[in-house]
Amino acid sequence: MRGLIFLSAAMVIAASPALAAEMKGDKSMAKGPSWSMNATTIEACSCPMFCQCYFNAEPAGHGGHEGHEAEHFCRFNNAYKINKGSYGTTKLDGAKFWIYGDLGGDFSKGQLDWAVVTFDKATTKEQRDAIAEICGHLFPVKWNSLTTAEGEIEWVPGKEEAYALLDGGKTAELRIKKFQGMTNEPVVIKNLKYWGAPRNDGFIMMPNSIEAVRAGDKPFEFKGTNGFMITIDIDSKTAPPAAGG
Repeated sequence: MRGLIFLSAAMVIAASPALAAEMKGDKSMAKGPSWSMNATTIEACSCPMFCQCYFNAEPAGHGGHEGHEAEHFCRFNNAYKINKGSYGTTKLDGAKFWIYGDLGGDFSKGQLDWAVVTFDKATTKEQRDAIAEICGHLFPVKWNSLTTAEGEIEWVPGKEEAYALLDGGKTAELRIKKFQGMTNEPVVIKNLKYWGAPRNDGFIMMPNSIEAVRAGDKPFEFKGTNGFMITIDIDSKTAPPAAGG
C-alpha cells in the first residue's frame, strides 16, 4: 500500500474530533500544539512486489478473465509502533495503531475507498486523538469511508521475519519475510517518499507470507504479495496539510 468497515471482533469507538478534523479535512480543528512522530511500520498489501501505487495513480489489476477487465484495488494492512513522539504534552512513545482497508481503483484525485484505524487498547484517549491528528498529515487524502476501532495489537519486528496480529489474528494478521539479495544485507529502496512523511530510512523489502482481514463485511486474504518495513519521521513543522486543510 502507498500507505481506513466495521470491526465486529473489536469494540468500535466513535471517530475522535481530531480524526474527523484531520483525516476529513476540517480546517476549524486543524490548528493545535506542535507534534512529532518517529514510527516503524510492518506493512503489506495485495499488489505484486513492489507495490506500484508508489509510482502510479491506480493499483495493480487483479483477476481479469474472458473479456472482463481486471479489477484494480490495493487491500492493505499497516501495523505501526511509535518509537518516539509527542503531541503537545502527550507522550506517544511505544504507542501502537493499525490501519487496514482498500485504496480503491483510482486515487489520482486523492479520494480513496475505505479504511479502519484501530488503536491499541493500551493507548489513552489523549494518545488516540494525537495519533488521529498526526495521521491526517501522514495521509493527506480523503476517504469514502473512514471508521475507528480498538483492539489488542501484537507487534514483532525482525530482520528475517516480522509480524503483527490484531486481536490475536482474529481481526487481522500480517507476516512478512526477508527478501534475499546478493548479500545477507537487506534489500532496501531509498529516496522514495512514504505518503506525507518528509523523511524515512528506506523500504526494507519483505514480501508477505500472509496479510489478512478477518472481521467486518469486507474480509480479504493474500499470500506472497507486497510487504516491507520502514521507519518514518514526521513533525508539525515539515508535514503537509491534512486533506482540505
